[in-house]
Amino acid sequence: MSQNKNGMMFVLSSPSGVGKTTLTKKISKNNKNFIISISHTTRKPRTNEIDGEDYFFINEREFNKLIEENSFFEHAKIFDNFYGTSKQQVLKIIEQGNDVLFDIDWQGTQQLKKIKGISLVTFFIIPPNVKTLKERLTNRHQGEEKMINKRMEKFSEEISHWNEYNYVLINDNLEKCYEKILELMKLEKKGITEKQDLNLISKKIGELTK
Repeated sequence: MSQNKNGMMFVLSSPSGVGKTTLTKKISKNNKNFIISISHTTRKPRTNEIDGEDYFFINEREFNKLIEENSFFEHAKIFDNFYGTSKQQVLKIIEQGNDVLFDIDWQGTQQLKKIKGISLVTFFIIPPNVKTLKERLTNRHQGEEKMINKRMEKFSEEISHWNEYNYVLINDNLEKCYEKILELMKLEKKGITEKQDLNLISKKIGELTK
């Protein structure tokens, strides 16, 4: 098949704490043609986050104004905060022949699927087990038990959307997961889709949610 020379859209989604943001940044850092779509958000920045690099941090009034102006390809409310993807930013990246990486949840992914004329490939990342997920969330939100519990409670709902994605991968080893995602992305750029064992994935999802 002929290689796709136009920019494509690649989504990485996962329940909170599984590693989609780390993977997205690693792909972009090591592959110059993959550019992260920087979302607008109403949540407060974490201590290590930079406005304009990690997110565009805005208030709710500004966010609602952008919705009214139809400036977003997708937007959603997640854990009491709003997130949105700028149309202008995405189209600029694609028109330059680069690929766009999205670090968004299932709600945003469903909206991106409605966009016509741009190829979209979606990845859903899951943890090896619930114990590992809890450890990752605890390390990220030390001393914030309420927030950790809220994210754990949301886990079953988030993971139930796994079958809406093109690929489902387990983040058991960050480097291996990264290499596999990159391999699949390069295949998709050539118009090749790799088949996954849906029965095996469904069994794994069952183990994580029982």
